[in-house]
Amino acid sequence: MTTDSLDLGRAPRVLFLSGDPQPVRRQLAGERLQLAQAAPLRHDVSTDEITPVAILSHYDDRLARFPYTGFTTQGQAPIAAGAVQAGGFSVTVGGRRYGKGSSREHSPAAEKLAGIRLVIAESFERIYRQNADNIGLFTSTNFGLLDRVQRGEPIPLDELLKDREPLAAAILRAGGLLRFGQLHLRDAAPAPAAESDRPMTLYEKIVRRHLLSTPVTPEEPAIGQGCFLRADRRFIHEYYTGMAAHLLDRELGGQLQLHEPESIVVFEDHTSYMDESPAHLKAGLVPNVRAMCQAQRDFVAKHQLRCHRTLTDAEAGADDGSNVAGISHAMVAEHYALPGQVVAGTDSHTPHSGALGCLAFGVGTTDMANAFATGAVRMTLAPVLRVQLDGALPAGVTAKDIVLHLLALPGIRAGAGVGKVFEFTGPVVSSLAMDERATLTNMTAELGGLTGIVAPDEETLRFIRDRRGVEARIEPWMRSDEGAVYAETITVDCTALSPMVASPGDPGNGLALDSLSQPVKVDIAYGGSCTAGKREDFDHYHSVLAWGLSHGLRVPPHVKLYLQYGTTAVRDYCVARGYDRVFAQAGARILQPSCGACANCGPGSSTDAGQVTVSAINRNFPGRSGPGQVWLASPPTVMASALAGELCSFAELQRRAGGA
Repeated sequence: MTTDSLDLGRAPRVLFLSGDPQPVRRQLAGERLQLAQAAPLRHDVSTDEITPVAILSHYDDRLARFPYTGFTTQGQAPIAAGAVQAGGFSVTVGGRRYGKGSSREHSPAAEKLAGIRLVIAESFERIYRQNADNIGLFTSTNFGLLDRVQRGEPIPLDELLKDREPLAAAILRAGGLLRFGQLHLRDAAPAPAAESDRPMTLYEKIVRRHLLSTPVTPEEPAIGQGCFLRADRRFIHEYYTGMAAHLLDRELGGQLQLHEPESIVVFEDHTSYMDESPAHLKAGLVPNVRAMCQAQRDFVAKHQLRCHRTLTDAEAGADDGSNVAGISHAMVAEHYALPGQVVAGTDSHTPHSGALGCLAFGVGTTDMANAFATGAVRMTLAPVLRVQLDGALPAGVTAKDIVLHLLALPGIRAGAGVGKVFEFTGPVVSSLAMDERATLTNMTAELGGLTGIVAPDEETLRFIRDRRGVEARIEPWMRSDEGAVYAETITVDCTALSPMVASPGDPGNGLALDSLSQPVKVDIAYGGSCTAGKREDFDHYHSVLAWGLSHGLRVPPHVKLYLQYGTTAVRDYCVARGYDRVFAQAGARILQPSCGACANCGPGSSTDAGQVTVSAINRNFPGRSGPGQVWLASPPTVMASALAGELCSFAELQRRAGGA
């Protein structure tokens, strides 16, 4: 790249991520294709496919071997390790919602390290594109560039960036966020409080109170404009800390001093079961994972940061109860986040804490590295989409069913929620306990949103008081004003909902469970993860299994059932109520609090493509939880299916047993 154009050379190679595996293989074999020859393009290429979870143990230049190694089309994975780098590709082309899913910056980093300098797609997910900006990887939705690129024509940066938001363009021109941050953000100060007579949403009010004044961002950003906020909490976990430390050392070296280190929390929450993770064992990655964890521990020790570490089964037996641990974003909601705050974390499910009435959103590694150094967190001011949940939930229908219904809406599937704030409101939201509200906000990641938020109320105060022993306060401003402007309102009559599932491949493949035309046998049932490892989720697991035991039901021999606590507080809650005895009697393997099968890093992942899993997790992208097929469902549906040996709602299980 010159200072004023993107020059990819005289004959750059373009990799079209086709919906047909044969054109992909032809390109890897050396053939040069045109768009028409590769069509149709694969839509919804997730970051789980660009860099599968096992690859995340690499956090340096070794990532160059691994872009698209999880890319799947028509049930085939045509791109092997090293193939993109060996093929000399410099441009990738994909379809709609490119980069959906996890916030892992490893994905654009692997692409760039392998030689990709431009990604063209019909649309991009927010976190992926922001991560690409932050490391200087160009992205575009202009397919008119393709012919010119393939002819070897340099593309002027003014043209390449003309449709980008000014802050994104400035970061790309600077060569990435860390360099930009050192130039412009070291002395960022709170923006002057601006008076406004117009009604505002809760999201807008929180932004106003945390906005930073910089020479390169507007004093009052409008929708779509970039800005920087001061976060009350920043958190990171072991799959990102090594990369963040590597980036900071490369850019700043001995000059690094963390901004307000007391507000940083570090978690070791994805690697407790690495010795049992089929993906890590098969690829021989356990030594890499140990090195990755050690890199985090070294960073924590060097900067004297607060760190929570999860327990293995062996360690849990010796736990005296003093260890407080669990999945990062679940822990932040239990122990740290407060109404009206800003929380930034290196996980796409950071919006979990939005259930408490705070602005909680996921960022990439470079974003967090910059926030460590400057205290400033990058954000594009987002439009707010209101989700009005009317009526009342029928018995057996949960927040997970609501989200699966939303995900299946045609507009959401087409990307209407990408980059937006989802404000959940209405009588159903008011009636939900905090754990169920957290399911809604957690899965705004799957909806494509920046975050989800629920205005704080008495339930919020109860949750904080019961979980932390803290008397929080709701300020009068902590609500959306009457007359506030929304980009759209989605109204759901929850009375009409029934138990939902999402068929394998994408969380948006939702359908009513009773609409399945034929039985779906299951081999694995998994209850856990940040989305479904909370107290109320375990109330459901216990309720269904206890009913089953009282009616002579057990998990069939061909089904493996796993239950994994989200935090130690959830574990202790279940033990105190005797739930663990019921789980064991039903035939479940009980796992200590951590991220596990959800991210293919522990027991409960499939090991064979023929296996079928019913899971309470949030994502079922190809390869996400192993090579098998994953159906998403609510906690009661997962337990009823485990007892039935096939997809089944709790109500249907009761009817079959004559106990309805």
